[in-house]
Amino acid sequence: MLRISKIIDYGTLVLTHMAGSPDRVFSAADLAITLGLGQPTVSKVLKLLGQHGLVISSRGSRGGYALGRPAHAISIANIIDALEEQPFGLTECASVPGSCSVEAGCHIRSNWQRINSAIRRTLEDVSVADMLSPTPIEFPLLARPLAESKVRTRAVQSTTWSFPE
Repeated sequence: MLRISKIIDYGTLVLTHMAGSPDRVFSAADLAITLGLGQPTVSKVLKLLGQHGLVISSRGSRGGYALGRPAHAISIANIIDALEEQPFGLTECASVPGSCSVEAGCHIRSNWQRINSAIRRTLEDVSVADMLSPTPIEFPLLARPLAESKVRTRAVQSTTWSFPE
């Protein structure tokens, strides 16, 4: 199953919350309390996001964290790149070429790379600003006519019930 890690989810949550008040400076403690996360986790996320320029920090009594660039200029792919230890990839060969022992003779590698690229482009197309407002979910595979969808169907028998009067 493909799943976003908790640290990426938390990073997205932190940045989205900060994007709601882009001119405000946030403390790690306030973010932790507001978002219901542990302060050590929030501090770790902020540190990693800061190393990649997604947030900036300032010291002092009015110090804290602010967005490092406008929310529309921070993509979900940027967050993943900042918070993941390994390069983005659905399979080892898509993220770290040469890491798989059967890579040279693999006949499905190019398709995994194609899928990886499509997902990466989608992650690059969604910004933190987009995360501020819900959008309708589109399911392109479900929108196709049934004949095109390769879904098997069974004939449904209808049952007629009659009750004694």
